[in-house]
Amino acid sequence: MSLSFHQENQKESLYIQVYQHYRDLIMEHRLPEGSRMPSLRKCAQELKLSRTTIENAYLQLAADGYIIAKAQSGYYVTGIASQEPAPDKNTARKHPDVRYDFASSGVDRESFRFDLWQRYIKSALRQNERLLSYGEPQGEEDLRQVLCEYVRQHRNISCSPDDIVISAGVQSLLHILCPLVADRKTVSFPTPSFVQGSTVFSDYGFQIHYRDKDCDIIYVSPAHMTKWGEIMPVSRRMELVHYAGTHGSLIIEDDFENEFVYLQKPTPSLYSLSGGHEVIYIGSFSRLLLPSIRLSFMVLPPSLAESYRQRASFYNQTASKAEQIALCQFIRDGHLAAQTRRLKRLYSQKTKALLQEVRKIFGTDSQIQIGAAGTSLALTLPCSFAGKDLKQKALSRGLRISILREEPGYITLLLSCSSMSEEDFAPACILLHEIVS
Repeated sequence: MSLSFHQENQKESLYIQVYQHYRDLIMEHRLPEGSRMPSLRKCAQELKLSRTTIENAYLQLAADGYIIAKAQSGYYVTGIASQEPAPDKNTARKHPDVRYDFASSGVDRESFRFDLWQRYIKSALRQNERLLSYGEPQGEEDLRQVLCEYVRQHRNISCSPDDIVISAGVQSLLHILCPLVADRKTVSFPTPSFVQGSTVFSDYGFQIHYRDKDCDIIYVSPAHMTKWGEIMPVSRRMELVHYAGTHGSLIIEDDFENEFVYLQKPTPSLYSLSGGHEVIYIGSFSRLLLPSIRLSFMVLPPSLAESYRQRASFYNQTASKAEQIALCQFIRDGHLAAQTRRLKRLYSQKTKALLQEVRKIFGTDSQIQIGAAGTSLALTLPCSFAGKDLKQKALSRGLRISILREEPGYITLLLSCSSMSEEDFAPACILLHEIVS
């Protein structure tokens, strides 16, 4: 075997050269599948290298699947060279660049002061001793104290820090909650669009219903009853609390987007209306701050709070300890209140601007639904396309849309203004009009 291996490098380099040599022979089919490799002794003699160097090369070839060892027989070439290469994920078909995104549930770039949040994160990271330990399963105590005061001021909820559980997102909270309410069997959601919540309950064996007030658990989002931001009126809230109380039902109040109510006065929480009995309140900061800051909390009624404390040590905290420390001081210094006011002004202005453009472009051919909260509106248009085809056609033109429902000859779109700039509303609406027409 006439080979030249460079001896000036260290032994590791020599065995890699042998490995690469045989790898190339195998992949070029010059050593066919099933053929026997030279023995370690013979190969070492032919290449004038140590047996250890050859053995290391063979072991690497075996580890990477090029050869296989057979007891008392030696090494044999595998069929790796004949296998179809795995598809390169990076070569997957790419969608055209999206210029306008009406389907995004993200936040406006101008809505958040990154520089301010960075200062609080840096301050939290300087608390060396505190960061050396795992976070409290229930959430950092000082943040729970701050949240206790926060919900009292903003949602008229009276509770103690011991009633609050913090976690990374609503789904994580539901994973904690489901074992606490395992004696109940059925849960009702407002619509099938509550996929994340219904999935968790289904995984724990609950029967899922929709708009069924006779279920054991009633999951509602009263500040966001529809995708376009309709709010449950006070009369309906009181009726629900009374009905659940008389029938022994448990209410889960997901207060999603309550902070974005700007076309009417805020309505009282179900938790406060019930006096804290058999209502679980859930709040989140993903919309107020950033979707990537996964901090949510729930306020448990006394009966469940005690059950949770008996099980708390079984859980690990899923939310970042540093982010909890940062958020605690962020709220104490009044920045969350200022952030809420900023977002109300911003999204109120943007929603009105989008409404104006939609009316201007689509006129009387359209039906528009808009609620008192949120960052979206529902637009119903005459349309001959199937929803799937319309979405694909729009995407090919650089427009991302969300289909709310389809009816014969009509389609309803959900248009979100949350992450688009106001300057893009007019050209995006004009493009949508061209696509639908």
